[in-house]
Amino acid sequence: MTNRWRRIKWKHVAGLALGMFGVGALTGLMASRLSPAATNLTDLSPRLRVSQLPEPAVFNGRPRPVPLPNFKEVWECEVVVVGGSLGGVAAAGHAMASGAQTCLIEAAPWLGGQISSQGVSAIDESLRMRLRDNFAPSWVRFRQLIKNQVVTLPVWSPGGTQRRVADLNSCWVGALCFMPEAGALASEQFLQEKDTAGNGRWATMTAFKGAEFNATGQEITAIYAVQRIPRDPNYVPRGRLSEELAEWYSWSPTDTYDRVPLRLQAPAGRPLMVIDATDTGELVAWARVPYRLGSESKATTGEPNAAAFDNPDCTQAFTYPFGIAVHNDGGSSLAALSRIEPAYGLHEHKSVYDLEDFPFFSGKSFFHYRRIVSHTRNSPHTGTPAPGDIAMINWNRGNDWNWMDPPLILKDHELEASGQYQNWMGGLSQSALKFGEEHALVFARWILENHSGPDVPLTYLYGPDSAMGTQSGLSMVPYFREGRRILGRAAYGQEAFMIRENDMRVGFPEQRSFAPTAIGVSHYAIDIHGCRYRNWGPSGDSVSAPAQEPKVNPIQLPLESLIPQGVENLLIGGKALAATHIANASTRVHYGEWQAGSAAGVTAAWLLQPDTPNHPAEIVPNGYMPALQAYMTQRGLRTTW
Repeated sequence: MTNRWRRIKWKHVAGLALGMFGVGALTGLMASRLSPAATNLTDLSPRLRVSQLPEPAVFNGRPRPVPLPNFKEVWECEVVVVGGSLGGVAAAGHAMASGAQTCLIEAAPWLGGQISSQGVSAIDESLRMRLRDNFAPSWVRFRQLIKNQVVTLPVWSPGGTQRRVADLNSCWVGALCFMPEAGALASEQFLQEKDTAGNGRWATMTAFKGAEFNATGQEITAIYAVQRIPRDPNYVPRGRLSEELAEWYSWSPTDTYDRVPLRLQAPAGRPLMVIDATDTGELVAWARVPYRLGSESKATTGEPNAAAFDNPDCTQAFTYPFGIAVHNDGGSSLAALSRIEPAYGLHEHKSVYDLEDFPFFSGKSFFHYRRIVSHTRNSPHTGTPAPGDIAMINWNRGNDWNWMDPPLILKDHELEASGQYQNWMGGLSQSALKFGEEHALVFARWILENHSGPDVPLTYLYGPDSAMGTQSGLSMVPYFREGRRILGRAAYGQEAFMIRENDMRVGFPEQRSFAPTAIGVSHYAIDIHGCRYRNWGPSGDSVSAPAQEPKVNPIQLPLESLIPQGVENLLIGGKALAATHIANASTRVHYGEWQAGSAAGVTAAWLLQPDTPNHPAEIVPNGYMPALQAYMTQRGLRTTW
């Protein structure tokens, strides 16, 4: 991956970026307006009515892409990581460092997921873990790589446009806030450092398209993907995934992209291990691996604070972060934002915006919460922003989009109806993405209208000034807090294992110790960003479940949380691990995802060595867990608190 998305001559694209705000524009921020009734655009390209779809193509119970293209490239890999999320970067890096020939694919233009392409470039870490410095060495190294990165700032920035993260870091949400570009650069550098054998391969702008299974339907023998190559050497991501999704996943060349269909398979005579590290569980969904979606009821999970009924619509809110700066642009960004005509009325968006009694500028403020650029590095608890300072906006009562009209994650029947088992297109609702984009942009407008003034002028950063590396100024993809979560195999007294609220909350009944099969340690508040329907109908969310850090125990993640049902050579390397809706609210944050990915990568590489089991599900029952834990310790993982 190169960093051309930020380090390009913006002169070529500035006119395009500005034009995207113009009245009547058909792309970018002024996308063709959808009626609120058009709530589920699952008819992704090629657009076929259900009656036109071919009969489902299956092979021993697994889908089969139809038709398959002629693959232009075949990559040989012992470990394939699907998804260059934060967990995916950890998985691939640890697999390579453990000696496995590893390949990684990521649909977005940047590696790193929530710390880069998703814009959440302020690391959430447990205060208790920070005080004890209880982090794995690879995470400590990764944080240092971020601090060392040199990022590109807008041309009007005081002190120059090329600055080191460590010289700009000062926020109060955590110990490290930075431009998302730094997360992408650090992810690339981390993989380069870990690829000591020089046989690793990784690619951004490369979308998962399905898999090939053996005759039993129990083992993956190949992964299919499509790489898109921008035709314009000065290409800049649009930052409107609702419009880009179909082009990202299409097999066919378009005016914007050429295509390279890929097949990833094991070298001759070698086994293959696959890791799903996508944030929404794309491989899990496409392969029909058993999973749960949305919130569960108390009857389903036995959790004291679970909801009264199951609701697969109710995943946590997703967010499009953006950047605002202390800078006087003469009102141009506010004027551009004011030309947006969202599908839902402005009053519906603005009715939920609230700073929740935080001051806007000085002290422990809204602006300092996730200040990713501080030119003075003054205290985020007592200081005042300086000219050129930039805040990354990720705010619950702001750009969170939690409406389930429609839900973001497509369910099985919607995947079937839209033909995605034959032609995988990301498994997301375009409508939900669009409404979330508009909600974020209207929030940016609200901020500028209500909090920018002569003394401290504010600018929304887009086009050549974008903090997110996009034309629109929104993150390349949204921050996915929750997607599909696998059902594990029988373990710890459950027929289908899942980490539960009971395992995490201080003093709760039926707590289990996962020490015998622990592969990592995580700790964070149970931080649920709730869901709702537009008409305030009952959502099934677990409204009484959120809990602050002192009420949450450190959790040892067990190996069983990474092993899905039905596929023998698949592991989970991120948010799709076996955890309930409530438990996911704690494990989903940066370090929890890193732990899951690291463990998946090390486990996959270990299974490729002599005298180890053939498959992950054989490790525990055959008594290999102590050997795996010892190997993990040797590879720098921490499995104990």
